[in-house]
Amino acid sequence: MSQKIGFVGVGRMGANMARRLHDCGYRVTAIHDINHAAAAALAQELGSTASTTLAGVTAAADLIITVVTDDAAMRAIFAANGDSLLRGAQGRTFINCATLAPATHLAVEAAAEAAGAHALEGCMASSITQAREGSLYLMMAGRPEVFESVRPVLEKLSSQMRHVGPTGEAAKVKALVNMVMNINTAGLAEGLGLAAALGLDLTMVREIFAQTGAASRVLVTDGEDMQNRDHACFFSAAHAAKDSGIALHLATGLGLKLPLAAATRAQFERMVQAGLGELDKSGIAELTFPGRMETAD
Repeated sequence: MSQKIGFVGVGRMGANMARRLHDCGYRVTAIHDINHAAAAALAQELGSTASTTLAGVTAAADLIITVVTDDAAMRAIFAANGDSLLRGAQGRTFINCATLAPATHLAVEAAAEAAGAHALEGCMASSITQAREGSLYLMMAGRPEVFESVRPVLEKLSSQMRHVGPTGEAAKVKALVNMVMNINTAGLAEGLGLAAALGLDLTMVREIFAQTGAASRVLVTDGEDMQNRDHACFFSAAHAAKDSGIALHLATGLGLKLPLAAATRAQFERMVQAGLGELDKSGIAELTFPGRMETAD
């Protein structure tokens, strides 16, 4: 555990991954976030340094884990000019955990290797609780030898992980995972919304769903929250809209039409436009339960 680890992006997921590695005995030496207050608070908690620059993180760490919001943010932190993680990056390894377009991961890998560094995809199919507990499901992609070199760290973050192939492949699989999850979430919200309109006991309906073909992982994670209007955020509606867009972009490039994915994306974008984008994805029920939109926060 002699590796020095840096983090860029310490929102809900990144902060809890940093806490987990700190608890496991790793030295988290540098933290950076565009929210400087969040970086400073976490750095104080972990006895780390809140770096005001990206280059400062690279200088202070051997392994840098990035958890940023989208493709634009990812390209910005690996920019060719100005403050960038690529400055002084020779010998460093980057594990990039954001849900992004495959092309972005490929561009980052090429830029890292040109700088004498290594890059891996570390797509996550889990949520905040799993990040804190070290029970993430990780879909890794990139050079096998680089993956093996950081496996001990990854094993502290995950209960299961799978190396799915060269860079770009994990992003494709993650886009599919989130596309199907989002469709399931929207379908469950419509089913429970109709049940509410019919005057049915929603607890009874959920129990029957769980024993029939209506069962799903989303029913377990989101069903009760939809019923109780508890939309504390674990995976935001804004992220659901973004991630559905990644899958649709891939489909368009192949000449495929995905009407369910398109309709689901439209629902999550409707949430964003209504000011509900920072609710958990379970908040899509606010669009389908009778009378809720009028009182939605």
